Amino acid sequence: MTSTLTLTAMAGLVAVVAATGFAEAQSSRETRDGYVNACSRYGHGCTGAPIRRSTYDFELRMPGGTWVSCRQDCKEALREEVLDFWETQRERGGDRVR
Repeated sequence: MTSTLTLTAMAGLVAVVAATGFAEAQSSRETRDGYVNACSRYGHGCTGAPIRRSTYDFELRMPGGTWVSCRQDCKEALREEVLDFWETQRERGGDRVR
């Protein structure tokens, strides 16, 4: 009984470590030295922003100096929040946003 609990606990620990390693690898692929670059999908050019690790996830610095959460992907968050802001609002809001 004890060995079954131990094996279950170890399997859970391995799964958590593997998931954490995957998330770290993904974030390190899209960032370089605390900086992320993104390009517009609508022809508004490209830009970059510094990033930092916060308590729960990564944050990027907006042009005005405000730090915002990267959510799942810093590169995509930078594109949506800075370069393609109005297009993103239209996509999420449907026809209500003009």
